[in-house]
Amino acid sequence: MKFTVGFYGATGNVTGSCYCLCANQKNILIDCGLYQERNLKDRNWAKFPIPPKKIDAVVLTHAHLDHCGLLPKLVREGFRGPIYCTAPTAEIAKIVLLDSARINEEDAEFKRRRHAREKRKSRFPVVPLYTEEDAKETLPLFKTWKFATPLELGEGLSVEFIEVAHILGAASVRFTITQDGEQRRLLFSGDVGRWDMPILRDPSPIGEADYVIVESTYGNRIHGSQEDIPSQLANIINETRAAGGNIIIPSFAIERAQELLYFLSVLLKEDKIPHLRIFLDSPMAVKVSMVFKRFPQFFDQETTKLQHTFRASNISLVHSVADSKSINHIRGSVIVIAGSGMCTGGRIKHHLTHNIERPESTVLFVGYQANGTLGRIILDGEKRVRILGEMYDVQARIERIFGFSAHADQAELLRWLSSISNTPRKVFVTHGEPDAAKTFAEVLRAEKNWDVEIPQYKDQVILD
Repeated sequence: MKFTVGFYGATGNVTGSCYCLCANQKNILIDCGLYQERNLKDRNWAKFPIPPKKIDAVVLTHAHLDHCGLLPKLVREGFRGPIYCTAPTAEIAKIVLLDSARINEEDAEFKRRRHAREKRKSRFPVVPLYTEEDAKETLPLFKTWKFATPLELGEGLSVEFIEVAHILGAASVRFTITQDGEQRRLLFSGDVGRWDMPILRDPSPIGEADYVIVESTYGNRIHGSQEDIPSQLANIINETRAAGGNIIIPSFAIERAQELLYFLSVLLKEDKIPHLRIFLDSPMAVKVSMVFKRFPQFFDQETTKLQHTFRASNISLVHSVADSKSINHIRGSVIVIAGSGMCTGGRIKHHLTHNIERPESTVLFVGYQANGTLGRIILDGEKRVRILGEMYDVQARIERIFGFSAHADQAELLRWLSSISNTPRKVFVTHGEPDAAKTFAEVLRAEKNWDVEIPQYKDQVILD
């Protein structure tokens, strides 16, 4: 028995998730994600490691951009096979890809105009990575499947989706490969979620796995308690309001925006924060919230929290660009939740340009900031940052709340892996910055006595 796994993304970094399983004459791509780290964005323009026409299918773990964001490029370059995923993932991914395509087109046009004005050239082509038309051609390829039910991909090859609680519809995927009467089970973690979080059910037990590819985003840290979120959020809002500034929150549109609005609604109801105007400046976040309401079967007992998310009268859902721009002309303090979560694009950049140089304002991070992204650069304490082609002094207050994270921390990753019912032959640690991956690999060797490897970009490993 032999099969090959290629590591073509999220190796030595967090974004750009992409693996290829070559088994039983089939080439299966697991995820096809966008790189968001500034120093790795060149890879988004590179050729795919396997010609798209030779890829038989894509299996998608979930709908975050760093896992699905290059699918339109894959389709534009010749892929016409099925994209298998859960039903919520398909619905959310369609929203994400259309939004990403629109942003790509808008950013390219904005950059063309700026470069013409400045009479200079860009290191990247001044064309969109892909267009809305490319995204629309991708949507019919999505094919949905249930959790915990094997899906046949070809003779001797099947895959199963395992609920993992990261975002709505997120899954780990386990392949069963059969050759000459022998079977091997190959598990890709995707992004592992957490226990006892609002809205979603806890991760499901894994069962058997002979080989494991596991993420390590937070493999070197333990999260703060979710119980600390309301008090931390209230303190930051109250102190910023007293200073006369705005609270600017870069947020992912999926899961994070909905959780933020829930906590803000509770704080308002209990009068623990002033009744400021709150703007959800993310059309995608509003659309995703509608998807949540269509899939209540995936919620836990906290379902009622979602039903109250948009009820506060001072919460405004922002759709148009004009309405987004008008927020920056409001006198007095406001709370703005806008995408993207890592400040790599979207409306958050415009809000940062109006607030990053204001000492009275606060930029509050509530999610992971990949190395090289604008969010990470700000969070790491850079004094001057480039936003939309201009340099700005960072004078705003910079804060971070850890308890929101949708990624399992080190202890939770160990808890999840402990649900494997056998001893894996080998474990590959990916989807983490070098220190996080190295630390987590050492923990697995020490606590589990497992054979662990940290693959490098474009490594191909033959397993038997």
